[in-house]
Amino acid sequence: MLELDHVTLGYGTHPDILHDLSMEIRESEMLALIGKNGAGKTTLIRGLTGLLPLRNGRITYNGDDLSLMNVRERARLISVVPQAASLPAGYTVFETVSHGRTPYLNWYGKLSADDQKIIERAVQVTGLEKLSEKEVSTLSGGEQQRVVLARALAQNAPVMILDEPTSSLDIHFQVTLLELEQGICRTEGIAAIFIIHDLNLAARFADRIAILDKGRITAIGSPSEVLREDLLSEVYEIPVRVLHDPTEGIIVIPGKGK
Repeated sequence: MLELDHVTLGYGTHPDILHDLSMEIRESEMLALIGKNGAGKTTLIRGLTGLLPLRNGRITYNGDDLSLMNVRERARLISVVPQAASLPAGYTVFETVSHGRTPYLNWYGKLSADDQKIIERAVQVTGLEKLSEKEVSTLSGGEQQRVVLARALAQNAPVMILDEPTSSLDIHFQVTLLELEQGICRTEGIAAIFIIHDLNLAARFADRIAILDKGRITAIGSPSEVLREDLLSEVYEIPVRVLHDPTEGIIVIPGKGK
């Protein structure tokens, strides 16, 4: 279990961006992080990955303090699927996915037989077998995002962070990718934090949702507990309607801005 205990984050001599955050992310769980632009979501990712030192508090995994770990040790615990696919030119899908094994390689950087098996499984789980020898630059946006997901999966970390993974995808690939991630969480026991602006996708795929507002967690709980008209209208500063459809579940409809 990944746990944030009274975490405060900020940049240089500037005021704090995130204040006194406390929450936990459980095994096999998908936790959606929502909130307005500028709420501090990217800052939180930088704190979790060690790119930004904590000003206060602790981040632990099963009780082990991440601040006491080196880059390689932390990379074995937390993988990241970035907001936009950042893929090296000239590499095949298999070669790109193999980069997820970097935290485990020896001085010579040679893949072991176990590394090869883990890479092959990541390719298989993400449905990329037929594309394995294709150059990544020739793939569609949705396929490239699956490659990035497979690379993170090959990292074999128990926690995965997805930074707006559906932002550049059409509705088909949005749903397909999140269904794939949901299946990975369930079968692999991975705890996933995914930052997302589409509240309807959050409602559909998240086990729990956390709202980040003005640098603080203002609510955390199941979709039905968090996606409330009064709370969302206050956070997003526009009228919001929340419908409960017997077939589709929770549907969030934004109103006109002020």
